[in-house]
Amino acid sequence: MRRSETVDELHGVRVADPYRWLEDADSEETAAFVAAQNAFAEPVLAALPARDAFRARVTALLGAPTRGCPFERGGRVFAWRNDGQNQDVLTVADFVDALEDARVVLDANLLSADGTVSVTTASLSPDGHLLAYGVADGGSDWRILKVRDVVTGLDLADEIPWTKWNQPVWLPDGRSFTYWRYDAPDGNGLTDEMGAGRLMVHVVGDDPETDAVLFSRPDEPRLFARHWPRDDDWFVLQTDTGASSGNDLHVRRHDEPVTALRQLVAGHDVERNAIGVRDGLLLFVTDEGAPRYRLDAFDLVSGERSTVIAEHETDVLLGASLTEHGLVLEYSHDASHRVQLAANDGTLGDAVPIGDGVSLTGLSARATSSTVFVTTSSFVDRGTRHVVETHGPTLVSHRTLLTPGPPAPDATTTRIRATSTDGAEVPAFVVRPADDDGSAPRPTLIWAYGGFNIPMNPGFRAVLAAWVDAGGVLVVPNLRGGGEFGSDWHKQGTKARKQQVFDDLYAIAEHLVATGVTTPEQLALHGRSNGGLLAGAALTQRPELWAAVLPGVGVLDMLRFHRFTIGWAWTSDYGDPDDAAEFPALAAYSPLHAIREGVAYPPTLVTTGDHDDRVVPAHSFKFAAELQRAQATSGSDAPILLSIDTRAGHGMGKPKDAAALEFADQLAFAAHHAGLAVDAVA
Repeated sequence: MRRSETVDELHGVRVADPYRWLEDADSEETAAFVAAQNAFAEPVLAALPARDAFRARVTALLGAPTRGCPFERGGRVFAWRNDGQNQDVLTVADFVDALEDARVVLDANLLSADGTVSVTTASLSPDGHLLAYGVADGGSDWRILKVRDVVTGLDLADEIPWTKWNQPVWLPDGRSFTYWRYDAPDGNGLTDEMGAGRLMVHVVGDDPETDAVLFSRPDEPRLFARHWPRDDDWFVLQTDTGASSGNDLHVRRHDEPVTALRQLVAGHDVERNAIGVRDGLLLFVTDEGAPRYRLDAFDLVSGERSTVIAEHETDVLLGASLTEHGLVLEYSHDASHRVQLAANDGTLGDAVPIGDGVSLTGLSARATSSTVFVTTSSFVDRGTRHVVETHGPTLVSHRTLLTPGPPAPDATTTRIRATSTDGAEVPAFVVRPADDDGSAPRPTLIWAYGGFNIPMNPGFRAVLAAWVDAGGVLVVPNLRGGGEFGSDWHKQGTKARKQQVFDDLYAIAEHLVATGVTTPEQLALHGRSNGGLLAGAALTQRPELWAAVLPGVGVLDMLRFHRFTIGWAWTSDYGDPDDAAEFPALAAYSPLHAIREGVAYPPTLVTTGDHDDRVVPAHSFKFAAELQRAQATSGSDAPILLSIDTRAGHGMGKPKDAAALEFADQLAFAAHHAGLAVDAVA
């Protein structure tokens, strides 16, 4: 494979980039590389003994019925559902118990023959008459916004291209909504860095080219603006500069001109997530001086600020919502979720009995309704829907709705804790098959992330459930960088402290070996996106610790990630390679640059999508090419495979049949190299 002489000098350091040519996603040479890698990988994957069995099991799990969190608009109840199709279907009924026989509003499966066109955002008008939704092709983050009449089921003429990120937010008139738009790319929309975006308002029926600009800062192209939440009197705007940075807040009355927008609080160093306006008070969840978050309020007339609900002693306040007579609060307790009611003045009330060891997958509450809809899942529960009736802080009633489909794999979940390099205790979930008494080490899969304030909670995932169903042990750590234990836990794994995330992972892995859960010859590691970075760093730093490693759509070139599409927004977590002070930490762990000739790396399966315009596929291309070259110098025959889906992006909206094949390849690869017996797969 061709290696160029490309060398950059970064802050006085010469950095070779011999596979720079793979960054050109449209070149014939890159297309030939993709074809050759798939041609090399496919026979190896096809020969894996458990591939067909895993594909059948994952297909069955993905095909089982799922039901999304119900939500009310205009006196009717809407919900997304799936009965085994590639894409979800939006339905509407007159009341929640009629959802099983609900009318279809939007069937995303009808948007393309192969299921690769998906609905990636959708928002209903306050009266429930109009649906603004975004359509993406091949897993792209780019989407086209459309508008559908809910009554007729027909699309209107409105069509807005080159939108990303923000969900459409309807204004009180029910005929207009805000959205975030960019100029059409001059070059390659898959890889090129985007310019400044702008917050627009669209009036249904108008030409989108005449839409008004509500907020734009061309002098600060790395600034996002979001209009949220919807309120009848007040327009609330927040801006931020990165994927996990804080935000400021601005307000004006809807009947005031755009120029009347005034800033309530400045700076992007802390989070201030607005949840609504009640009695002239703007309520928001913040970590300002409260790493486990609290609920504060701004008086929109006087400007006075107050605390409504103080920071909890141990649990993290994830979010809050207004109900007709009070509040509903979402907390994280040791990386599982709980729900609690409260009065408007912050007096805590009843707990909602959603169960132990579960994750919230949805919560829908309205300031004009006493009904709250909640959905939960766990490692062994595909999903439960809860209907909660409230009166302020009082729980009036609670019931669950039946979700059809087979039960999840029979398993038990426990918690372990390992001591990391700085003395901190790092916890993890351990999920064992029901027949595992722990008397002997078993093939074990670690699924981890560790970044962007995103928690790893006990949610249901088909790829993980299939591993446990096959007899393997699943471990999900709560690493620094994640959001399980508040903003301090997150910040301890960012920028110059990113290595701590990797050290936390090694502490968990070593604990599993020391306590007899598994052995290095039975231990596989899997992660996606930022978790793909984690897997790549672990592969290059501790190759002896793993039987197999599976980096998926990973951020693997830490010296150039900020030069493609939305990569610059990740500097809030990673740091900026162009900053001389932040460059050394990035260069020290960048997986692409940590590969060394003569080192025997464990069996590795790198996966990506050639349409991924979030973490561009060049990360995986260059990493796999360099790793294959280094492996050839080590004398090891452990396979280094690169599998590229040529009709997929970062993962959102991926058809179930394509997802089943990818998951089957990953599980069969991990099983083969970690020693999970083929006949253990049902």
